[in-house]
Amino acid sequence: MPLSQRDNALWTLPLAEADIAAFGERSPYFQDTLTHDATSPRWDGIDHSHRVADVTVPVSSVGGWYDIFLPGQLRDFQVLQEKGRSARLTVGPWTHAEFTGTPVEEAVDFGLAHARGVQPPHRAPVRLYVMGEDAWRSFDSWPPAGYSPQRFHLGAAGALTSEPPAESSVDTYRYDPADPTPTAGGVRLAVGAAGRAENTELEARPDVLTYTTPVLDQDVEVVGEVSAEIWFSSSLPHADVFVRLCDVDQEGRSWNVCDGLVSLTDAAEPQGVFVTLWPTAYRFRRGHRIRVQVASGTFPRYTRNPGTGESPATATTLLAADQTVHFGPDRPSAITLPVLGSA
Repeated sequence: MPLSQRDNALWTLPLAEADIAAFGERSPYFQDTLTHDATSPRWDGIDHSHRVADVTVPVSSVGGWYDIFLPGQLRDFQVLQEKGRSARLTVGPWTHAEFTGTPVEEAVDFGLAHARGVQPPHRAPVRLYVMGEDAWRSFDSWPPAGYSPQRFHLGAAGALTSEPPAESSVDTYRYDPADPTPTAGGVRLAVGAAGRAENTELEARPDVLTYTTPVLDQDVEVVGEVSAEIWFSSSLPHADVFVRLCDVDQEGRSWNVCDGLVSLTDAAEPQGVFVTLWPTAYRFRRGHRIRVQVASGTFPRYTRNPGTGESPATATTLLAADQTVHFGPDRPSAITLPVLGSA
């Protein structure tokens, strides 16, 4: 698809007409997924997640930290491991659309051995590429033992600290779906535009808030599930909360690690919003800083929230909203990281 044609489709309103803009005809697959969200009974007949525990053949699951399928792969591996099945997991620093030789080598070594009726070369059940350290590491399980949840609290003047702020305060920004916060890297099926990317230009936008630790005096290793609790309110009931974890290097450049987004339908009053970010394995080096972004979208990774409460399929009106992030003793906005050796 030509780039201009694709871009035209992404910006089409209503979104239900995007397939016409992209292909010149209706796409039953696109219309189906647009009409039925993940909780719809439409998918019950093709959801086989409940059958994973019954799998008895050896399984090798290969994923990437920026792969769209990663959370499901990790859940399946955990089920197999808890059931005592023969399963192993490999996760590298890849996107879904990125080709490298490692997944092929893993598949060939594992698959050919079992096809011949022999055991594949011995290795630990879990093999993870720890970004930041830029090295492969072996573990016994997912999530690995030895990593404990540590909260990093958002505070005034863009602070990110291990202790909650003593006083309450807020930060505000305006989100306009007609000029949506753009996507910079991350989890996308877009060759050359996904994965690890510099976020410095993105963070200069007025619709992106950032909270940053002081310079680290020692390495901080994060491996496992990442989540955030953001106390949030909006001038409109319908709003999105996007949270991204970043690594700020010694030159001041910000690089995305993982992120997640939640849509709200009752955002007019302050509330604690739980956001599940993509899992990760990352070492923040001494001399670097840990950063958290908060925004209300990342387009075109996620569909723009029109702010009206209309279905994304049919909405044509876009409303700008004033968003507020709260923090303090009573509204403890924070990101929770699984940190090696933390109490």
